Amino acid sequence: MPHPGWAAFSFEGIGTAWEISTPGPLDTGHRRRLLDVVEDYDAAWSRFRTDSLVARAAREAGRYQMPDGAGALGSLYRSLYRLSAGAMTPLIGGSLEQLGYDADYSLRSRGTPLPAPPWDDVLDWQDTVLTTTAPVVLDVGAAGKGQLADLLAAELRSQGVSEHFIDASGDLLNSGPAPVAVGLEHPYDPGRAIGTISLGAGALCASAANRRAWGDGLHHVLDGTTGTPVRTVIATWALAGNAMTADALATALFFVSGKELEQDFEFSWLTVFSDGSAAYSAGFEGVLFE
Repeated sequence: MPHPGWAAFSFEGIGTAWEISTPGPLDTGHRRRLLDVVEDYDAAWSRFRTDSLVARAAREAGRYQMPDGAGALGSLYRSLYRLSAGAMTPLIGGSLEQLGYDADYSLRSRGTPLPAPPWDDVLDWQDTVLTTTAPVVLDVGAAGKGQLADLLAAELRSQGVSEHFIDASGDLLNSGPAPVAVGLEHPYDPGRAIGTISLGAGALCASAANRRAWGDGLHHVLDGTTGTPVRTVIATWALAGNAMTADALATALFFVSGKELEQDFEFSWLTVFSDGSAAYSAGFEGVLFE
């Protein structure tokens, strides 16, 4: 519990565990509206259910009206697609399926890695409207969990719950003002920490090669230009003013240096490389253990 004495509302959503902590317990109506936010997001963006908008786009080309917030998500992805030279892309879904991270969780590679299609060849993303020229498997997992955390926070504020702490399986959003001490999970040993950080108002999101890993060195962070897992980075953390940005930048750090990303985004960061070295921003608020 981030704050002693606070009440917790726990649930499953978009395939992961959530816990929302508030000074007092949320009533049934408040909880129902929060779960509706989760369901609406899943119904639009999930590639693991057959009735979602993303599943329809995987079956046929067309024009798809996405929910509010899609414009901000698309703009963020487009910026990171450019900065990573196509390595970070929302069109990575087919590449993940090729390696076994599919709707059935088969976790069996289908053969040679499959690069993602070039954005401008198949996708036009204008605000909340997606137009595709061919069936495409979209996967917005690199930023979607963070965006959903932001949407849940907005719903809480609309209910008059200004103080809250959201834990989306380790991706954290703190309304503030009281800071919360957070351990930074060791990338090779989830039971240990490599450091700590004090999270004030804002978001802390992480990405690691040991999460959602399977097979012979396969994991979920793929380079869109090759369809293969990134090998040089094993874990990243990003702190930003909102969870969508922090979530996306935690993945972007697998492809682009933090110093380069700082030219376009206001955030702090930590990257741990596969050779055991680490790099972090001048403004990184954490403490790393020896």
